[in-house]
Amino acid sequence: MSDVLQQLNEEQLKEVKRQMAIYSQGVQEIIPADELEQKVAKSILENKPLKIKLGLDPSAPDVHLGHTVVLNKMRQFQENGHVIQLIIGDFTGKIGDPTGKSVARKQLTDAEVKHNAKTYFEQFAKVIDMEKVELHYNSKWLATLNFEDVIQLAGKITVARMLERDDFEDRIATGKPISLHEFFYPLMQGYDSVMLECDIELGGTDQHFNILMGRHYQEKFGKEKQVALLMPLLEGLDGVEKMSKSKKNYIGIDESPQEMYGKSMSIPDELMIKYFELVTDFTPEDIQSLKGKLATGELHPRDAKMLLGKTIVRMYHGEEAAEKAEQHFVSVFQQGSLPDEIPVVEWNGETEVSVIDLLVDLKLFSSKSEARRMIDNRGVKIDGNKVEDTRQQVSVSDGLIIQVGKRKFVKLKCD
Repeated sequence: MSDVLQQLNEEQLKEVKRQMAIYSQGVQEIIPADELEQKVAKSILENKPLKIKLGLDPSAPDVHLGHTVVLNKMRQFQENGHVIQLIIGDFTGKIGDPTGKSVARKQLTDAEVKHNAKTYFEQFAKVIDMEKVELHYNSKWLATLNFEDVIQLAGKITVARMLERDDFEDRIATGKPISLHEFFYPLMQGYDSVMLECDIELGGTDQHFNILMGRHYQEKFGKEKQVALLMPLLEGLDGVEKMSKSKKNYIGIDESPQEMYGKSMSIPDELMIKYFELVTDFTPEDIQSLKGKLATGELHPRDAKMLLGKTIVRMYHGEEAAEKAEQHFVSVFQQGSLPDEIPVVEWNGETEVSVIDLLVDLKLFSSKSEARRMIDNRGVKIDGNKVEDTRQQVSVSDGLIIQVGKRKFVKLKCD
């Protein structure tokens, strides 16, 4: 047992254990875990909050559940009285993080960075208390470095170490260029940790190299080294690819309660516990209880998934909206009822039209081939009747209801 832990009384030791259980939940890797325990113990002993860093280059301001994996972990630290240091990379963002990229990223302008940062703040407030967050812009210290300072900073890392990055290795192996300025991104991210004297830096596993740069540079500058806390990347609704808007396998935190709940019900069963761990406010004890009930059959996977959907909606829209979203899902998708509110669309076209043309004209699909695929997959209904023939003709009348998939309905209004 370490000297710090030996100085704690029984209640303080219990508190260390409690916090460590929370911070370890769902985490991919803690580098190193014993140092995190030491920092938590020291924080309790000295009644001094830890400084938790999250760096952002605001290049994609639409936040989905995949982004909230790290935010939820930040919330846990914040709820235990620790300080969140949110660093907006208004300087590094103009360079672009090369992580996971086969080519250099587009460099952002000042206006783009400021616009995206504002959007992030609005969405982050749904997960963490932004009023208690320390906001920092790294141009405050990076923009003041002169060329000699930059040379000295670069002199504290070797080229061999830089080339350990997987993405750099891959680009060299495939003959793709690496611009010299890209080497400076992890240097600057590490220097952020030096300036703010961070205790812990959070990030996804894809940020492994960058976050370890913080430890490297803090040591070089004679500072206490931060702990790297790496969160797994969340698979999307397809259960395979990382959650992404471009992959269309995401749940956005700004989506409607019904859409959010409905999408949650398509999460693969084998990922349910991971979602509970990473994107909900369930405690470690809640998770263990859930696992036990699923294992014994006391809780059906369908009911667990409904609990997951309801929890996600409750976190972003409130208890009442979560109840209504669940009632809507049960009514429409389990009992086969129509939703109470269906969007009305005016129809000014022919009274007899092919089902493919109707679906495309109503903008329910972007192309005829997409509409044909959905019909072939038995995913289109007209007035409750499943469309089975892509050549079907439809007699359009006022009040005709068209359903696409499980969640999209429109009602036609004819002149």
